[in-house]
Amino acid sequence: MAEPTVIHSTFTIEREYTASRAQVFAALSDPEKKRRWFADGEKSTVEEFTMDFRVGGTDMTSFRAGEESPIPNIVVTNRTTYLDIVQDERVVFAYTMNMGERRFSASMATFELRATETGTKLVFTEQGAYFPYSDGPEIRKHGWTALLGQLAGALGA
Repeated sequence: MAEPTVIHSTFTIEREYTASRAQVFAALSDPEKKRRWFADGEKSTVEEFTMDFRVGGTDMTSFRAGEESPIPNIVVTNRTTYLDIVQDERVVFAYTMNMGERRFSASMATFELRATETGTKLVFTEQGAYFPYSDGPEIRKHGWTALLGQLAGALGA
């Protein structure tokens, strides 16, 4: 029997922040704020970061993996298109990821922001198609969990 050429998976991550929904939304929508938690890091070098936050707008983040990475010096590119945006409530987007010229996944994801007594509950859901040589759904979930932790640091929450 042939190996599958695509793995489909859905996962959800919930995270609470002491910041308001407006503050969390700003961290998702403001290019300077988003770059701090989403792109900048010690283990990679950002080669390009562009952001056009509006329905139909696109983002592009390209970074070179560091020497300690399992894929040292490989350029990884994330291309995002925003599908739906409701101020302080939700952001729905589709994105693809490439390693060099090889596309390894295509996903649709949603950030939902829910007010709590102490701040905001962020619910992140990804519906992904992971292709051969991809990171796969479990590693992707781990990556988003780490990114949402970096968001907490950027919010001071």
